[in-house]
Amino acid sequence: MEELDLKELFTIFWERKAQIILIILVFAIIGVAYSYFLVEPDYKATTKLVLTQSSENSKDGSITQADVTLNSKLVSTYGEIIKTDNVLKTVVSNINNPEITIEDIKENVTVKSVKDTELLEITVKNANPNYAAQIANEIAKVFCERVVDIYSISNTYVLDRAEPSAIPYNINHIKDVMIFAFIGVIISVIYVLISNMLDNTVKTEQDIEKIGGLLVLTTIPDYSLENKRGGRRKWKKSL
Repeated sequence: MEELDLKELFTIFWERKAQIILIILVFAIIGVAYSYFLVEPDYKATTKLVLTQSSENSKDGSITQADVTLNSKLVSTYGEIIKTDNVLKTVVSNINNPEITIEDIKENVTVKSVKDTELLEITVKNANPNYAAQIANEIAKVFCERVVDIYSISNTYVLDRAEPSAIPYNINHIKDVMIFAFIGVIISVIYVLISNMLDNTVKTEQDIEKIGGLLVLTTIPDYSLENKRGGRRKWKKSL
């Protein structure tokens, strides 16, 4: 394939603009079908916990630097305790729903600390938004009870309870369609370039000069029946 300048490249794409638009539309439609009908929605629910000073460790209600340091260290430990079988077995037992198992919770629960704070976020994913919120809230409740059992202190409280979400976290219709449309653009460009590379037909005088190294002296108009009826004029090339 000979090198193409920008003008020739633009001409090639312009002549095949209908095919390019069609390919993009096809992929956009595929994106709509994928986003609306093939992706199963999943929902997230988040409970937020806060670590405070222990009431047994302070008589005047003030928070010392030692309390802050201790709670900061406990954040990581608490994050691991939340995901233990001891906690999750109790959660499953309390919920008493055959659709909810320890394995499912382990795979779909994340615990993270909010940077530079004493906050913990428990996030649960589930195909049912109500189940997601129920599990997150039950984990927080059982965990607070376990902290008292293990450390004999009550320094963990639920700051925000999880609420069922009406919007799935894993579906963004506009984003999905745009991604598929972009893929369509790439495919259409590749298609046009390959088609042009494999196309050896002669269309212009310049093609004759490039391929055969011959000089075109003149062109003779082809007045066919189609031309007489108002069709586009065709030109027959002579060497």
